[in-house]
Amino acid sequence: MATTRNAHTEWEGDLLKGLGEVTLDSSGVGHFPVTWASRAEEPQGKTSPEELIAAAHSSCFSMALSNTLTKAGTPPTQLTTKAAVTFEPGTGITGIHLTVQGQVPGVDEAAFKAAAEDAKINCPVSKALTGTTIGLTAALS
Repeated sequence: MATTRNAHTEWEGDLLKGLGEVTLDSSGVGHFPVTWASRAEEPQGKTSPEELIAAAHSSCFSMALSNTLTKAGTPPTQLTTKAAVTFEPGTGITGIHLTVQGQVPGVDEAAFKAAAEDAKINCPVSKALTGTTIGLTAALS
């Protein structure tokens, strides 16, 4: 069964001095202010499209890796995934780097790295971001 999730942004003003607010409609869990400065300079308590992409990618990757490990008979105890999305004004998103630390009983470092690489390639957010370089660092903790 397919699902659709929704969010919307209301924006006021021009690009450089304007202000927007992203609302997560499907879950209803939040409203997040966004500005050009939070995107291209310092966050100053506001989010950016790249931070939202990082959140989506880190959660999707974690779910995919958990599924891959579980199907192999070695479910993880814990996965901590960070996604760093790099944005260059005038160019766009220039890369994403995923870093994952895992606690997975019965798995060695090589098997964990292989499972992480599989998850990087096959998670739906990675697939949606094809054309963007995605790096990966994976280690057991």
